[in-house]
Amino acid sequence: MNATPVSETSLHELFSEHEILSSRGTLQRPITGLAMDSRRVVAGSVFFALPGLRTDGAIHVAEAVSRGAVAIVSASAPAASPTKVTFIQVADARAALALAARRFYNFPDRDLKVVGVTGTNGKTTVAHLVKLFLEEGTRVGLLGTISYDLGARTVPSFRTTPEAPELYGMLSQMRGAGCREAVMEVSSHGIDQRRVQGMGFAAVVFTNLTQDHLDYHPSLEAYFLVKARLFTGEVGGVSAVSVVNLDDEYGRRLVGYIPEGSSRVVTYGESTQALVRAENVELGFKDTTFTLIWPEGRARVRSPLLGLYNVSNVLAAAATAYGLGRNPHAFLARLALFPGVPGRMERIEEGQAFNILVDYAHTDDALRNALGMLRTITPGRVICVFGCGGNRDRAKRALMTRAVEDCADVVLATADNPRSEAVAAIFDDMRAGMTQPGKFTWIEDRRRALSLALDLCRPGDCLLVAGKGHETYQEFADTITPFDDRQVLRELINVKRLRTSG
Repeated sequence: MNATPVSETSLHELFSEHEILSSRGTLQRPITGLAMDSRRVVAGSVFFALPGLRTDGAIHVAEAVSRGAVAIVSASAPAASPTKVTFIQVADARAALALAARRFYNFPDRDLKVVGVTGTNGKTTVAHLVKLFLEEGTRVGLLGTISYDLGARTVPSFRTTPEAPELYGMLSQMRGAGCREAVMEVSSHGIDQRRVQGMGFAAVVFTNLTQDHLDYHPSLEAYFLVKARLFTGEVGGVSAVSVVNLDDEYGRRLVGYIPEGSSRVVTYGESTQALVRAENVELGFKDTTFTLIWPEGRARVRSPLLGLYNVSNVLAAAATAYGLGRNPHAFLARLALFPGVPGRMERIEEGQAFNILVDYAHTDDALRNALGMLRTITPGRVICVFGCGGNRDRAKRALMTRAVEDCADVVLATADNPRSEAVAAIFDDMRAGMTQPGKFTWIEDRRRALSLALDLCRPGDCLLVAGKGHETYQEFADTITPFDDRQVLRELINVKRLRTSG
């Protein structure tokens, strides 16, 4: 995945003098790569012994050395060290890794205008739309939840915000492929774990903040403050452009956190105070229309994306492109050609007499938005299949259940990615948000739940399958099983059609 560095790198070039607290051994060593996993060390690597949730890199130093590491970087100095290996002590090994990766790949963020998109919901759609709006006969790279577009090739994503060596390696590949701009999703984990530390962003975007990841962050406030770092200069300096959702409570707070005069703040939303805003919104079953207003003009927009929250996503991308100097009349013309984002309100069309949509919604806010929108455009019933992931924020499970209960007519609760938790235990947490048990059917097997949901659908109904979206697998304790909601739905529809016709 990584690109090669632009030129041969020496160990001393990876660190500034003030970053090294102490060292043993020579810093004049040629370096072939950076590693944070001892199993990926090759001859000439620098191994960063990072603290982790499950293990500590310090216990893998011997393995890294045996595999050919020529230097070890850690926040703690070892009691003894082999003479053939250089040991470097730093204050924060994760931050040191990010800064070293940036230098190793010769500062690709200086040659690319990098746009970072953060927020609980909408990051993926906004990132894809920003890429669309910025492309004017030029290549624009993309790093996100679904895939990595490196300019010359596109590969599947393995993490929303990659670790620093992969991140800078891929930005380097984009630069080599002729990209001059790149868009990336920036997760709260990516910020908190210093994966983007030192990154120079041309623009940063805040979509919204709702409860999520409280298995990692101690509180919603702590979660917000991590997101805010992207805008305050704590990550890599204040970006030239800061794009913020003024319709969101946390967005309004965030504006006050941006150092005054340090960044061009472009607000967006339906709020009359927003610099880029939407008026006269009309929600339809096939598309959405609204008037987009910016300081120098206005335009009537027809978007293929459904729902009010997708109006917000289009506004976020439009505000970003506008903030970077693009002409709204030019980039809005491309919106009609937008194919959508895989697994984001993706329509399943197999000739059935009812509507089926697959979406990644996995927070109570996202579920309310999705189901609420579908209720306004569905003549029949709204049926929802959803579940809650294992080994993740347990507090949101009851909230998700209540959101689905409030907004859907029929609910089938099932497994999402149980991971190492028993589905029955996840169901227990989910049931705490249920007050109308008659609406619910609880089915552990996801395929069976989808099959039953299809059997329940009548002409004019709408089925929303939520939670997994673009994912093509189901994750259990020690097994990852192929499972794509979209593929399974198509298979089931056609099997049922054969049985009916037979």
